[in-house]
Amino acid sequence: MTSDTMSIERYLAEGGKLSAPENTPPRYRAELMKLMASFVDSSLAGAAGFADVINAGPGIKERIAAAKIVLEKIDNADKVLRVMADFGTDTARYANAHPWAARLPRDSDIGAKRTDQDMRLAVFNYPLQGWGDAVVMNLLMGLAVGVQLEELCRVSYQPLGDAFREIAPIERHHVDLAIEGMERLTDSADRAELQASLSYWRPRVAASFGQEQSDKFARLQSLGLRHQDNASLRQIWQTRTDETLAALGLTA
Repeated sequence: MTSDTMSIERYLAEGGKLSAPENTPPRYRAELMKLMASFVDSSLAGAAGFADVINAGPGIKERIAAAKIVLEKIDNADKVLRVMADFGTDTARYANAHPWAARLPRDSDIGAKRTDQDMRLAVFNYPLQGWGDAVVMNLLMGLAVGVQLEELCRVSYQPLGDAFREIAPIERHHVDLAIEGMERLTDSADRAELQASLSYWRPRVAASFGQEQSDKFARLQSLGLRHQDNASLRQIWQTRTDETLAALGLTA
């Protein structure tokens, strides 16, 4: 490792920001590209899965909300993909690079593992079963995305941090739409079915935060790409989830 690289790492560890691809050392660039690909792939896979249940919405308002979420998740992916383009990513081919709607059998349990197809979080490999199940998943994952974006907005690559700060309020609105959808469901749907969906999705969303102890975290922290560890982020999500479900009259 050169003295120049050491100087950059110290700069990043102390909260410094990088603003252009040519300023990024190779190891930093590799980790940054993985981070961006994970977000883009998860957003495209999540949108593809939710698109399949738009017409399952019980009314026009619900279908409009679902279509809006799909559109905005694809647009959020595009915001980050434009940052990846500065590093040479072929954005024209990316949209068709993987089968975003592909899903594993419902009874699969892959923990936090990713498939060989793309960099989506493991939770986006599971299929949705109807409208109520989709709303439950969107609520739990929306709360998780909110926590993760609070972390990602602090990322040391300035253009990416700017993109995430544009995305964060959009994703917060998706949570509001999910809560509104859940309120309608708790008034009309079978609560046992909602509880079954919560039991199914909660551990899978929790797994999206990664392993409790990760050797990778220290390396990413030194590069300014991470600040809070997986366990801390998961705990924030669990607390917010419990509070949200309690307000809806549902148990965790």
